[in-house]
Order: sequence, then C-alpha cells, then structure tokens
Amino acid sequence: MSKEQYLTFFIGREEYAVNILRVREIIEYTDVTRVPGVPAHIRGVINLRGSVVPVVDLGAKFGSEHAVLSRTSCIVIVEIRIDGQLLVAGVLADSVSQVIDVGAEEIEPPPPFGTGVRVDFLTGMGKIDSRLVLILAIDRVLSPVELQETIEAVDELAAVEV
Repeated sequence: MSKEQYLTFFIGREEYAVNILRVREIIEYTDVTRVPGVPAHIRGVINLRGSVVPVVDLGAKFGSEHAVLSRTSCIVIVEIRIDGQLLVAGVLADSVSQVIDVGAEEIEPPPPFGTGVRVDFLTGMGKIDSRLVLILAIDRVLSPVELQETIEAVDELAAVEV
C-alpha cells in the first residue's frame, strides 16, 4: 500500500496535517505587517525573499481565538493551486509536530460535527498511533480571493506611500 507524507502542526490543542508536497518551508515567526481592510483571520503579510506572502491565522478562521504567539510559533509556507494558478501563503502554527506517513486505509472521512472546522475544509481524519489528526484540504481552506485581495491591498498601500 502506498503512503503519503504529511506535515503535522498544532493550532491550539488540535493537530492538523497538510500534504508535504504543498509545504515549501517552515520559518520562524517574524513580525507580520498588518493590512487594513482584510478579514481578521488574515494576520497580515511578510516579505519572503522579495515576495509578499499573506499569513493566515487558521485558529481565527476556524472560529477560535487568534493565535497567542510563543517561542514555538512558526509560519508554514504552503502552495495553493486554484484554477491552474499557484499562490503562496503562510499558515500561522503554534508549533510544528512531525512529518508522518499515512496510508489511505488510515484516513477516515471527516466527521460532520465535533471538529470545530467546516467539513469541506478537511479531506479526512488520519488515525496515527492512538491519536486523530485533521487532514486539511489546503486549497479550500485558504481562499485565493482573500489572499489576492490582501496582496492587492499591500500594492495599493505601497503606491500611496511612493
């Protein structure tokens, strides 16, 4: 049986996973520049080697409190593919856990209730050892419209400042 690799990370007490092929890198938390007029769960943007990258607070997007920053806080840089377009975004995580191998037989359909996350944001729940990991459908979680609007807002601010 073939297995796929996933990066697991924590947001609050919940452990989430995203397919490792969608993860570009993990960076230490750095100051995020707030952008006016964007949804509250978009923490702001960072400059990643000359590119503007929106940073999303998934805890806030899922209806919890905004993430509380700590020494283990980090930003997982992910790729989102929508309509053939590749977008890069950061996901604020309380901590990164590990890379795991998960076979199809270890993934259950997402439950219709009890996770605090919309079912359409999940591809399933991975049964890893004695714990359950919520596997994110990252293309559905991170709205390309919101991310693009954030980048455009930054561009507009930069144009006004010049």
